Amino acid sequence: MKTYEETERMLEKIIDSTPAELMKDLSGGVVLSEKVKFHPQSKVGKPLFIMGEYRDDFMGKSIIIYYGSFCRVYGYLSSAEFYEKLRHTFAHELRHHLERLSGIRDLDKFDEERLDMYNSGIDIAEFHEPPID
Repeated sequence: MKTYEETERMLEKIIDSTPAELMKDLSGGVVLSEKVKFHPQSKVGKPLFIMGEYRDDFMGKSIIIYYGSFCRVYGYLSSAEFYEKLRHTFAHELRHHLERLSGIRDLDKFDEERLDMYNSGIDIAEFHEPPID
């Protein structure tokens, strides 16, 4: 399992490699939370972990990455694989930020469709994000 400090360094590397213009208006920054977070609709025996989320609230626009969730779901992975999962989650949340700045909600709709699939018993691990056109 990766330590919090190792994960923090990985996330800093990901952020540093992200063009500054994509981080525009992310006033609350990127936060690595130690928390394990479950989706409110998570089911007993088939947990639905929240790996990261984009927030736009009174504290500003921010991306939260849940270290505890990463450890629970991806703790067994190699450092390179763990890094890729972290990078993918960050990119997903950054896309939420960019879409909301532009008034687009494609990724929100995709997330809602995946939640509907989860609630109907379909394994959502096999469904990936739509490409950016």
